[in-house]
Amino acid sequence: MQNTETTLPLRLWTVEEYHRMAEAGIFGADERVELLEGKIIWMSAKGTAHRSAVGRTDYLLKNRLVNRAWVAIQDPVKLNEKSEPEPDIAVVKIDPLDYADHHPTPSEIYLIIEVADSSLKLDCEIKGKSYSKARIRDYWVLNVLKRQLNVFREPTDDGYQSEQILSEDETISPLEFTDLRITVLQMLPLVNK
Repeated sequence: MQNTETTLPLRLWTVEEYHRMAEAGIFGADERVELLEGKIIWMSAKGTAHRSAVGRTDYLLKNRLVNRAWVAIQDPVKLNEKSEPEPDIAVVKIDPLDYADHHPTPSEIYLIIEVADSSLKLDCEIKGKSYSKARIRDYWVLNVLKRQLNVFREPTDDGYQSEQILSEDETISPLEFTDLRITVLQMLPLVNK
């Protein structure tokens, strides 16, 4: 039997077109979307574990990187003309204008962290490939369900060449801040025992 299905061409959007759609009110005020590889992606709702992990990691990094980097929470970063994701955490260079005239670009990004509760596959595979193509050297996915940290490094056009999975009792340092030692547990939500 012959397969008669055809692949339909997709209309991919640019960052500029994406911004114009937002300005025109095409997206509802409560819709959480981001642009990835020219496709508009609906982001999943944030659970309490996700929110807790983002808050704990934000607090940790802001306190440890005072006057060394800026920590952005769920703010856009512009990877290229077709990708403007909103990572849970982006550690970026300090900008004298506080990024009032542009979103951080790959050359200004030290570290990106996504927190995954229901989005592990999206974060590790799809977003991981986009971040790798943009040459983000240090990309972490905090898996709140398994209480692990997936660390992606050595970016290429086809994805990261290095992936390491750390348990909650292991420590790591961002590539750009080797003096900063973080235990994975410090980023994870607390658990009742």
